Amino acid sequence: MERLGFIGAGTTGTALAVRLSQQGCPVVAVSSRTLSSAQKLAGLVPACQAYHTAQELADAADLVFITTPDDVIARVCGEVQWRAGQSVVHCSGAHSVDILEPAREVGAAVGSFHPLQAFADVSQAIEDLPGSTFALEAEEPLLSLLKDLASLLNGSFVELKPGHKVLYHAAAVFACNYLVTLVKLALDLWRDFGVSSQEATRALLPLLQGTINNIANIGLPSCLTGPVARGDLGTIERHLSALEAKDPALLATYKELGLQTISIALAKGKVDGHKAEEMTALFSRR
Repeated sequence: MERLGFIGAGTTGTALAVRLSQQGCPVVAVSSRTLSSAQKLAGLVPACQAYHTAQELADAADLVFITTPDDVIARVCGEVQWRAGQSVVHCSGAHSVDILEPAREVGAAVGSFHPLQAFADVSQAIEDLPGSTFALEAEEPLLSLLKDLASLLNGSFVELKPGHKVLYHAAAVFACNYLVTLVKLALDLWRDFGVSSQEATRALLPLLQGTINNIANIGLPSCLTGPVARGDLGTIERHLSALEAKDPALLATYKELGLQTISIALAKGKVDGHKAEEMTALFSRR
């Protein structure tokens, strides 16, 4: 097994290093912007050495993961003297392997290994990493090695071409980041009738979890519920009136999401084309 090293000791790097080490991979080296951060990660992984510089790490490892913030990856890659036969992999969801060109030019294999997961803090990231889907971009034989690493983490994988990466990442933002935004908007509305964010979160979590369960177990489009799924024009009209009085900006968001939901309702089969046209007109005329 190749010796693994991590440049970047943040949430993603720590989760990958810890979990791969637990699966028997020799994680031997880590470097970070500060030595103390590298030492913290090294303390979680047996026989892992913290290094002062990325170059020292690259000299000690065969497969190097660059787990720095996205905007730093290209600079880090360009500052290291790589060697032929080495493998260099970044973990960005938005960037292609093109930003690793300095490594490729000297004969290193380059790739991308992005865990499709929401990493908010280190302990939760370590907990949530197994079972994730990993977006892979590489050529053989590195591609097969990255597939093996995904399997070691009990994960699945998708293979992406360079032109697919940005849309892949935008999809993740819709499904994950903007879900947080939608919950925040809901919590703001609950405050209007005197319920704190903490209480509202507790109240809404079972609804959110039930929705996720429906997506997993029933699937789209059948999992859609609510007034658009039923073609309930009266309820939609009342929502629009209340939101117009409260916040026109929030009204605009509600209308756009409603319009995007009509096609799902049609596919579910609980509303017909005439009802869909009525809903479209209702969302569009205010």
